[in-house]
Amino acid sequence: MDELLVALAGNPALPPVLVDRLIGLADEELASALADRPALTPAQVRELAARSEPAAIRLAHDGRLSADDWAEPAGAADWATVALALLDAGRGRPEWARRLAADPDSAVRQELAACPDLPRDVRERLAADPDPEVTAELAWRTTDPDLLARLARHRHADVRAMVAANRAASPELLAGLVALDPPPEACLVCDREPIPFLHDPHCPRTDCTLPPGAACAGGHESAIHSLRYQAVDNPATPISSLVSLADNESAILRWTLAGRPDLPPEVAVRLAGDPIPGVRHDLAGNPGLPAELIRRLAGDPDPEVRRRLAHNSNVPLDVLAELARKTRIGPTPLPRIEAATEAEVRALAAGAGPELRMLVATRRDLPDDVRDALAGDPDAKVVAAVAGHPGLSPELLAGMVGTHGKRVSSAVATNPDAPADLLLDLARSVPRVPRTLRAVAQHPNATAAVLEHCLAAGPGEGDGRARAAAAGHPALPPARVAELVGDPDPTVAESAAGNPALPLTEMVRLIDAAR
Repeated sequence: MDELLVALAGNPALPPVLVDRLIGLADEELASALADRPALTPAQVRELAARSEPAAIRLAHDGRLSADDWAEPAGAADWATVALALLDAGRGRPEWARRLAADPDSAVRQELAACPDLPRDVRERLAADPDPEVTAELAWRTTDPDLLARLARHRHADVRAMVAANRAASPELLAGLVALDPPPEACLVCDREPIPFLHDPHCPRTDCTLPPGAACAGGHESAIHSLRYQAVDNPATPISSLVSLADNESAILRWTLAGRPDLPPEVAVRLAGDPIPGVRHDLAGNPGLPAELIRRLAGDPDPEVRRRLAHNSNVPLDVLAELARKTRIGPTPLPRIEAATEAEVRALAAGAGPELRMLVATRRDLPDDVRDALAGDPDAKVVAAVAGHPGLSPELLAGMVGTHGKRVSSAVATNPDAPADLLLDLARSVPRVPRTLRAVAQHPNATAAVLEHCLAAGPGEGDGRARAAAAGHPALPPARVAELVGDPDPTVAESAAGNPALPLTEMVRLIDAAR
């Protein structure tokens, strides 16, 4: 299908009569693009669903296709796929679920088990399914406490692992799972292979579905490891049942445990000395860390540990100041800066080092005088961080560019209050800055004159992205948009086809050309 038609399908100004015509031409790609339109009529939804299975699935998940809209086609596979999508969206019919629960394909039954609000008889059938992977999917998805309690005692360790992953499982149930009470009798590995067995990560068998590293020597080792991991990752699991895992040989268990906000201080201290950096990374981001351990981790040799610590909502400001000096954090909002009081903000903006002032400048609720003072900061990275702040005057924005040039120009170009004359200056500045051109081309205040400078960008002056953004801007005159539909750069042409300023006559011409 012509990519211009796909782009046209997303044009918000496309009238309903032309939407109908596109539906009549639609292949899978065009149908999927049309399914994304927010204002389809019920008749258009039904016709799209009838023409394209992927479009039907998308419309079902979006809540726009109902059971009444879907007529069962001749192909049973097509029916099953769309019926599952409708059931997953809570818009299917109980008889569909019953029919699918008896499907000979276990992949279909497994997908059904993931659907919410299934009839009780369907849940019971899936809970007794001969394929444990089907039952495991049900164990992960169901919210029925009685069913969860039964599945937590399932003979199969892989089913129990999915109960451990279920956020609806009770703390008591999860504690029992971790304790392996009662012990499981089977797993996917010993179901399929003679034990002891360790699955080769590079297994050459094309029909093998065991995950890499799956192992069983009689104790269902990999399945029980998965159960413990899921339990640690489940916030409802009592921490008292997990603390012994701080010394487990599995790095992924220690790593996951380190992120638990209810981690006891003595366990956190043990994990702070873990030789695996990833364990310390997640520990550093843990909002439950005591202040003394935060101060200790601030001296960690691993830069990612220090960066994660800077994102910790409980990091003291003096520690954050030290981290900002020693660690590349970047101009990103930090929880501790976002939570700072006005007095703290004023003190940091006036007296901190440039790295911390840059972090303060990322806040978008600064007092006006603090915001304006940061706009005049002598350090370019501070100015770039505040440049997108709403409320800055045109004079301040122009002054930023005049003082710091291309180091701040792209940030200034994103400011919602940047006036058209400043955008024009940025677009025609030499040397051209690709990032700045792209920001200018997307700015709602850009005029046709500004956009023409973006369209004139040559090779190396934005990789065509500035031109494509400009071609889609509604401030371009309709005749110019129609001209750009024929641009040799396909990204520019497609952007123009999606521009709401595209003339109706050009829309009709594109559709006629595809017939």
